[in-house]
Amino acid sequence: MTAEQPGPNNAITDVPGILVGQYERTDAPYLTGTTVVHVPASAVAGVDVRGGAPGTRETDLLDPVNSNPGANAIVLTGGSAFGLDAASGVMAALEKLGQGIRVGPGDHDVVPIVPTAVIFDLGRGGGFQARPDRDWGRQAFAAATDGPVAEGNYGAGAGARVGGLKGGVGSASVRLADGTTVGALVIVNAAGSAVDAQGRLYGARYGLGDEFAGLRTPTEPAPDLPGRIPGMNTVIAVVATDASLDKATTKRMAMVAHDGLARAIDPIHTLVDGDSIFALSTGQAARLSVTDPAALLQLETIFAAGARTLSRAVVRAVLAAETVETPAGKMLSYRDAYPSTVASDVRPE
Repeated sequence: MTAEQPGPNNAITDVPGILVGQYERTDAPYLTGTTVVHVPASAVAGVDVRGGAPGTRETDLLDPVNSNPGANAIVLTGGSAFGLDAASGVMAALEKLGQGIRVGPGDHDVVPIVPTAVIFDLGRGGGFQARPDRDWGRQAFAAATDGPVAEGNYGAGAGARVGGLKGGVGSASVRLADGTTVGALVIVNAAGSAVDAQGRLYGARYGLGDEFAGLRTPTEPAPDLPGRIPGMNTVIAVVATDASLDKATTKRMAMVAHDGLARAIDPIHTLVDGDSIFALSTGQAARLSVTDPAALLQLETIFAAGARTLSRAVVRAVLAAETVETPAGKMLSYRDAYPSTVASDVRPE
């Protein structure tokens, strides 16, 4: 049996039909951004929200008991509830392309479905009003490609922090033995920490091959990091597969993926986080059914892979993040906080 390996991009864009675009500003007073996952042919979609302080839009449409068939794009953005406006720019861009639920005879008579989730990063660059709007969504959408995903201080990860360290955006993928691809993209902005008491990244044990082989236990004492700030957090993510799932099993994929967060961040799902995970299925074959024993095993394999891939994406986000100076002080990157754990020039491969 062939060992599981990352896809060529080691990113969610390895899933056929998935594009990712990002836009950010890091010039004062800005330190925030927007990340868009575009599905040109649409995808079956699900969501699971477990944080106690979520900021979301259009998530009810994804409930398996509702009639909406899927999503045209997912927006992950900074700006707290104000940032939900970024979805309007994505909807306008999709409308011009004629992508959405058809509601009339014209080429552009559509209603695009764009579920959205936000992180709290208001004021991190110095300006409370310096936050994403609809134009940021439009620009992130326009930048979407099926190539590598920029990680760390990009898109919605620009102003993210995790347990006092600089957070960011991360992505990963895996090719399963049967040829199925599973990918994940995450914005790491948690109240909890991604590192244990010895400074080791919780999720690094899930690395594929030599993905995190260069990491070692830090030798220096833990740095003096800022304390947690209640209400200024949230991890948001998308997991995706090219397997053909229905709405119920896509939601289940999102639910199981939360285990990946719990393995990589501690604590998780707190009352001051809005942790939300979307799941996408781009497959066009017959839907896998939970009543088929063979399909049931395949589904469980896909769900487990989604959780592990999300753990890896969290690690990649933290490793790629770079230290930033803010009016409130320095947000130290993991690599600068624990220089002995890895060479300073190492980035996720």
